[in-house]
Amino acid sequence: MNLKAHHMKRRRHNATGRAATEGQYAPLSYQFLRSPAWRSLRGPAAKVWLELRCRYNGSNNGKLALSCDAAARLLGLGKATVLRAFQELQDKGFIVMTQRGQWYGRRATTWAVTDKPCDGHLATRAWNTWIPDKKAIPQNHDLGVQTDRGWMPTVPPQN
Repeated sequence: MNLKAHHMKRRRHNATGRAATEGQYAPLSYQFLRSPAWRSLRGPAAKVWLELRCRYNGSNNGKLALSCDAAARLLGLGKATVLRAFQELQDKGFIVMTQRGQWYGRRATTWAVTDKPCDGHLATRAWNTWIPDKKAIPQNHDLGVQTDRGWMPTVPPQN
């Protein structure tokens, strides 16, 4: 499609004025993404949190169901890795377990994310008060809270 045809193409809008092709999305604030808690998350924990957050529809926080088996299968992770991810997310204040699942009842554990309101209560944003364990972080490491002014390229430029 050429540039002129692209500009002439109009988006269809629904009754609320939103583009009909837009799907759901999860906006993440810079405060959230730059927090020490988020920057300290391991990859599997971030993947599990994003999977949980994608299950939030605007009114179902506290009822976000995700079992270890389902998370492992969907995200390509081992069950033990998923269990560690859930624990890390709870420890750092990103999620709260609202109801433990039952293996025999075939019911998944339900969760609440702390960046959204739940059951008429405001979002706790517990991740924002998480303090890293000083023993676990090297002394010269700041979890990226400020920019590194001493940055140098690792490969010298070619002439």
